[in-house]
Amino acid sequence: MKIASWNVNSLKARRAHVENYLAKSGLDVLMVQELKGLDFPHKEFEKLGWHTAAVTQKTYNGVAVFSKTPVKVIKDALPGDKNDEQARYLEFETGGIRLIDIYLPNGNPVFSEASPSNRGSDPRLRGDAFSEKFTYKLSWMKRLYKRLKTLREDNIPFAIGGDFNVIPEDMDCYDPKKWLDDALFQPESRAALRKLLHLGLTEAFRALHPNAPGHYTFWDYQAGAWPKNHGIRIDHFLLSPELADRLINCTIDKAPRGWDKPSDHTPIIIEIDP
Repeated sequence: MKIASWNVNSLKARRAHVENYLAKSGLDVLMVQELKGLDFPHKEFEKLGWHTAAVTQKTYNGVAVFSKTPVKVIKDALPGDKNDEQARYLEFETGGIRLIDIYLPNGNPVFSEASPSNRGSDPRLRGDAFSEKFTYKLSWMKRLYKRLKTLREDNIPFAIGGDFNVIPEDMDCYDPKKWLDDALFQPESRAALRKLLHLGLTEAFRALHPNAPGHYTFWDYQAGAWPKNHGIRIDHFLLSPELADRLINCTIDKAPRGWDKPSDHTPIIIEIDP
């Protein structure tokens, strides 16, 4: 079973790319993020042979799935905050597998403008100085931990994939110094990701490529980042032990990043033994 995750950075702008990729990539499932719109073309993709489900939001966010087999939605929002209206979570079953598609909050800026100038160097000041957006990111990750912990305790095998907006290690970015002040690279963000892994999950790409720097899933549109390979790895798949045992391969498909008017992300793909 071949499953991919791809932040398309606007389905409306990249719909032709998605259709092309679905037609030629040999995928069984494609999970996408950052749809950026309320309307989702379910009927049009169904005519192309794909079962779909989506959680949408006006202008921002949004996650969706395209599958060769019927999709049963389990949850269309991350539990734990009834007031959270951001479209970032889709949990479903297809092809006999539980999958979770996420678009984890970015979290920038890290600090409030009113916080002390030495906020980043003094751990005692950091928490009180965090911005609303970074606080939301960490809160969202805590809720995600609780949900995945429940799935583990209930012995439900699953894979979670998407744009995590977290750079796990220094080797996962071209120049760590350039990311020191970014929410994607903060110790709290990385610790929250490690906490997910401590549930017994396997990070698919690193499990198969443990000491391979220079592999990225995102390149900024600015400063020639793409041709220079000045990227970061922030799109991931985490697998519960049962699916980790069935993991055959995990690759990053760089080709779509080189297409005309591409997303700034590129797909990451796992292959699971059926």
